[in-house]
Amino acid sequence: MKKIVILISGRGSNMEAILEARLPLKVAAVISNDAQAGGLATAQRHGVTTQVVDHRAYPDRKSFDAALAATIDAHAPDLVVLAGFMRILTAEFVDHYRHRMLNIHPSLLPAFTGLHTHRRALETGVKLHGCSVHFVTAELDHGPLVAQAAVPVLGGDTEDSLAARVLEQEHRLYPQAIAWFCAGRLQVTPQGTVVLAGAADATGSLAAPAIDQ
Repeated sequence: MKKIVILISGRGSNMEAILEARLPLKVAAVISNDAQAGGLATAQRHGVTTQVVDHRAYPDRKSFDAALAATIDAHAPDLVVLAGFMRILTAEFVDHYRHRMLNIHPSLLPAFTGLHTHRRALETGVKLHGCSVHFVTAELDHGPLVAQAAVPVLGGDTEDSLAARVLEQEHRLYPQAIAWFCAGRLQVTPQGTVVLAGAADATGSLAAPAIDQ
């Protein structure tokens, strides 16, 4: 059975979705850079080991990343899962987990990398928004894409309403992507794209606004 370690910084709603999905894997630990992260209590209620590596205890990113990597590696995970982990990681750290670290981002990458994605989507006037699961690389939010889910942007949307609708898709998409990885179905090609072995072609389409019939 594959083992994963989940990294969080806050409430950990994606972490909770992963735990509640009851995937055929072992969650070896949930690790946070903040002892006050609400997700730690959630993980403990699920019987998962929790640890804290406080970034404020280290003089720079390199030393923090080294301590974090040592904590992760003690569990010998097959996959590291970023679930709202709000730290920019060094290139050395990312390279150590090359093709073994996933992240979920609240936009249809490559659009809207970084923060405030829902606000920017509304300001730009896009008609479709969503979330993306990708392998982590040193370039922020630019790693090979594993899967995406889209939602329409509605006329009365606020940041909060759009974020809530995207989050529902995150909670469906991320556990699925992790399951694919643990089943050995994800392959990163030499071109830097991801192929899902045995994947069925997607059917249907989403148009926003709706097309007149």
